[in-house]
Amino acid sequence: MARKKYSAEFKVNVVLEVLKGEKSLNQIAQEHKVLPKNILNWKKQFLENAEIAMQPSKVVKEYKEQIKELEKKVDKYAKTVGKLTVERDWLEGKLKSLDLSTKRRLVQADKNEELSSSRKHELLGISRSYKYYEIKTNPKKEAIKQRIKEISEDKFMCVYGEEKIWRQLKEEGYDVSLNTVSKYKKEMGLKAVLAVKPILTTIPNENNKKYPYKLKDVNIDKPNKVWSADITYIKTSFGTVYLAAIIDWYSKAVLSWKISNVMDTDFVMDVLEEALKKYPKPEIFNTDQGSQYTSYIHTKTLKENSITISMDSKGRATDNIAIERFWRSAKVERIYLNEYNSMKELREDIKEYINFYNHQRFHQTLNYKKPMEVYNEWLEQNHQKKQNIKILRKVA
Repeated sequence: MARKKYSAEFKVNVVLEVLKGEKSLNQIAQEHKVLPKNILNWKKQFLENAEIAMQPSKVVKEYKEQIKELEKKVDKYAKTVGKLTVERDWLEGKLKSLDLSTKRRLVQADKNEELSSSRKHELLGISRSYKYYEIKTNPKKEAIKQRIKEISEDKFMCVYGEEKIWRQLKEEGYDVSLNTVSKYKKEMGLKAVLAVKPILTTIPNENNKKYPYKLKDVNIDKPNKVWSADITYIKTSFGTVYLAAIIDWYSKAVLSWKISNVMDTDFVMDVLEEALKKYPKPEIFNTDQGSQYTSYIHTKTLKENSITISMDSKGRATDNIAIERFWRSAKVERIYLNEYNSMKELREDIKEYINFYNHQRFHQTLNYKKPMEVYNEWLEQNHQKKQNIKILRKVA
């Protein structure tokens, strides 16, 4: 789901509603399905630029100053063009002084398609009446290469890879193999243009050991029975960043998280170490088969803490469904509705959302309780049971 974009007209209308004062900020935000924070930012921007509407003469003066600066640059560029023209004329004279055979070899060897053959002859001052040795070409091959080039530059078919280009050619009646299409594309340096390309956050390392999935038919009846970890990506105006987190399957509570601009082992280790430091260790720890989670240091840490390692089956994101649902909630409810201009702003917003998610957000699967409420409630009850057992033993 792409982040929603708002037009300037829409923002102005919303701000004007706020300035009228007839409705509360939250009412306006709910009516337009916009976060209150965004409306406040638009209002600030609107008021900061209001002076332009009231003092157009000031703006005109600024534009006149800019025009003067541009005129100075134009004068500078004109002098540069004049200098280049003199240099070009000098080089042209030197080229014309070359012998005829050398000039002919220059035209034959030149691959510049921006200049026509006749213009090249004209610049060098030679006639086209002589005959060049012409390299024999394969009309069928050239026709196929030309059509591949046209498809790769087409408004819609430019996204085609080798397989789809080959199928398009076959449909049009060209007798060509998939390997030949691949070869011609490489010769011409053509690549598919993709508007949206999924970012892989699960990149396996074939040298690292993979562990079987251990959660099938497991009764998850308490907190810290199963933790799971995963990485997702967030596209922002300043680039793509990554969010890693650990979630408790029983309570759905997010136990630790971190944002980074790189996906490496240190990234996931920081999240793991924070969770182990703050909470009782789990019995089972589930992840995908990404290289960060199959790394020696990550699996070693789990083994040293006597934690059973579980990994999703290859290509089965549903094996880690608890955290996949959290990613969807975070993006739909917060990330896609907001605009971020810096890593700091994003980090603070994610921090606020996870705090809301853990302590304030109702969960239907938890009978509308909050994750941390469920997590702490069970631990407190279990602790009380242990205390009662100790008291009974002392009395006995």
